[in-house]
This record gives sequence, C-alpha cells and structure tokens, in this order.
Amino acid sequence: MSDIIVSVSGVRGILGDSLTPSNVIKYVSAFAEFCRKNSDNKNIVVGRDGRFYGDIISDIVCNTLRMAGFNVTYIGVVPTPTVQIAVEDLKAAGGIAITASHNPQMWNGLKFLYSDGTFLDADQIQSLIKIAEVSNFLYADLENIGIIINDFSFIKEHIKKTLKLKIIDVKKIKKRKFKVVLDTVNSAGSVIAQELLKKLGCKVVPLFCDGSGIFPHTPEPLPENLTLLSKAVKKNKADLGVAIDPDSDRLVLITDKGEPFIEENTVTMAANFVLRKEKSNNKFVTVNLSTSRSVDDIASSHSGKAFRSPVGEINVVKEMIKNGSVIGGEGSGGIIYPALHYGRDAIVGLALILNELTDFKGKLSEYKKRLPGYFIVKSKIENVKNPDKILNDIVKKYSSQNCKIDERDGVKLDFENHWIHLRKSNTEPIIRIITEAKSENDAKEIQDNFIKEIHSLIK
Repeated sequence: MSDIIVSVSGVRGILGDSLTPSNVIKYVSAFAEFCRKNSDNKNIVVGRDGRFYGDIISDIVCNTLRMAGFNVTYIGVVPTPTVQIAVEDLKAAGGIAITASHNPQMWNGLKFLYSDGTFLDADQIQSLIKIAEVSNFLYADLENIGIIINDFSFIKEHIKKTLKLKIIDVKKIKKRKFKVVLDTVNSAGSVIAQELLKKLGCKVVPLFCDGSGIFPHTPEPLPENLTLLSKAVKKNKADLGVAIDPDSDRLVLITDKGEPFIEENTVTMAANFVLRKEKSNNKFVTVNLSTSRSVDDIASSHSGKAFRSPVGEINVVKEMIKNGSVIGGEGSGGIIYPALHYGRDAIVGLALILNELTDFKGKLSEYKKRLPGYFIVKSKIENVKNPDKILNDIVKKYSSQNCKIDERDGVKLDFENHWIHLRKSNTEPIIRIITEAKSENDAKEIQDNFIKEIHSLIK
C-alpha cells in the first residue's frame, strides 16, 4: 500500500490503496474540527469532479461531516471553482472539493477550502494535519447529527456571475459565432463549459463531454494528450479547441491550425485582455515563479507590473491580495480573475479568452504569433539523496554571478536572457528543473548543461 499524499493542495491518493475509507474519514473529521475552531457556522459545502467512483467518496465525506455535527450543502458534480463560489456565496464554514485534479483515473482526493472560498494555505494545512494526527475528533449525539441539503443550482450561478462581469462583452462575442471543439475529459466541465459557450453564441462540437467520469485519455491537458482534439479542430474547421482538466481549473487551447497554443500562453492572453481593459493605474498581475516571462512583457506593454509567488494556487492568491493584482494565475493554464473569485477557473478564463480573441478580430494562430516568444523545457533529476545540499551549493556558486536568485520556492536563477527554476519534491528524492529561454534550442542546451552541473555536485 502506498502512502497518502498530503500537501498544500490537500489530500490525494489511489482509490482503494492509499485513499481508503478510513483515510477519508480521518482527514474529513480533522477538517470538521478545523472548521469548528475557525467558524461559528455549521454548514460545509461539498462538491466533486466527475471522475468515476467519486460518488463513493462524496457519500463518505458528507456523512462524516454530518456525524461531526455539520450540515452539508451538497452541490453535485461541479468544477472546483464552483465549489469555491458556493462557499463564498453561502458564507459557509468551509468547503471540500472531491477531486484529484489532473491525475489519472485511479486517483482521487480532497481539497479543503477556507470560509472565504480560498484553499487552505501551508500553515492552515499543517494545523489540519496535526488535528488528524491526534485524531481526537468530536462526533455528534443522535439529536445533533447534521443534515444534507442538495443544491444543484451553482453551475447556473457560476455561469450567471461570469456573464455579468463588467469586462465581458457578451453581445460582441456572440457576433463572432466561434466554432469550438470542446474536450472536458467527460468530467466536471462537461455541462458548464458547453452551457457557457452556447450562451456566448458559439457552435460547440463536443469531443469528450458526456459527463461519464471515464477519461478517454490521460487527463492532464498537455499537447501529447490532446492529439485527438487537435485532429478534431482541423476536421471540423473550428476556430479553436478547448481542453479543460477534470476539475475545470485549468484551460488549454488548440489553435485553428490544430496546433498547441501552449498552456503558458493561456494566462498571458488573459492578462493581456484584463490589463488592456483596466482603466485604473492598478495594472498588476501575479503569477508563480515557474510561469513564462511573457507575462512580464505583457504587463510592461501596458505600463503595468508582474509579481511572482511560490508555486501553488493559494500562494498566487495571497500575493495577488497583497499587491492588489487585477489578474493572475499559473502557467499550467490556470487563470485567476478576482472580480469573480480568488481561484483558478477555466470557466471565467474561457470567457476572458474569447473576448480577447473577439477584440483581436483575427485567428488564434495569428494571435499566438504576436505574443512574446519564449520556450520552456522541463525535466527532473531522480535519486537525489540530499536535495537541500544541492540547492544550497547552487546558491553559493551563483551568488557572485550576474543573476537574481529567488529562494522562496526552491531556487530560481534569473539571468538576462533565460531563467532556471529548481524545486525539490516533498514526497520523492527528486529535483525538478524548469528552464525558459528565447528559443527551444537555447532552453534545451541550457537545461542539459545545468543538469550535468548538478550531477557533478551529486558526485
């Protein structure tokens, strides 16, 4: 049996292996105690992504919360950002999104939400873990067992809120009559994404949108997993292809030519739109340390500024709140638009992207050519016995060189024409390496040389 993974992203494991009924009960009970300490409200929101057998986990989650004396508002199969919106709207004590995000079919997990609809941060997760380890849980007597309230209205509410945003010009988008091929891997985005696109006047060609929860391909929206979407875009002569991950917080595009738009460009395009429309002097955008420099270039083009945070949605959100950013996200295809809520959201992201493409008046492939040109390559070094020492050695070596060093999340070396980001895994003896340069060859060459350098330090 493998170990359950507990991190700032919540709890995640393989169904029936590390993710067992006892583990689910343990961490949900701990979350109930966490909510009891931080809120007087006795209502917790629960929703799940569409993956197969998610209903089993949701039954355990809801009934554990009831036994802990909480009422549960169960909102059904919905995107994770929809759960966030529901928590905020209902002023609940917290929320649980049952999802394993982009992980394969056998995985599932729990993402825990604070009363403001944002994810628990690192300190709050540590508090939750301590409660779980002690396992001194309070359960209700017969008269105080909670109830389940089924409320399946939040998909419509999510769409309604998105279309009511001042920045979205629904009439203008409708006039473009976009033809969109949609791949939601048969999961939580199946209903909501189709409904949104139709309300924006798009002709939708559903590829994998049956809501069955059975993934037709590896669910992470990377180019190698989207070959069928690319073919469908060309076959149907569509304006673009849209890929949404299982819990609908990541948005990735395919151009009209059937080519990857590149996931890093999703947040860059959204930032370009929002900063261009922003009338105040607050033209700030926040992304994580591993996101493309193209965001910085776009911000500068609007006389704005880009801020950076450690990797992780809640880290980006906290930095956005700190500096007042009007748009943000992560290069994996996650767009955060705080005018709706503080969370990665493929649904609001889709509306922003379509509005930007409408204003552009050209094709997505043409738009891509006008974006700043950068290339990112990713790799990892395995079986690293002492990753902290390696990272410290790198800092010592480069501290006297002409680069900026950021140690908030691993080590990032920021040079004039490229950057390298090294992050150690919290669960495996691995150092992950991400490199960006202005050409693919340069990025690969820089990364290869740097990997050799690390291997020499290991020896």
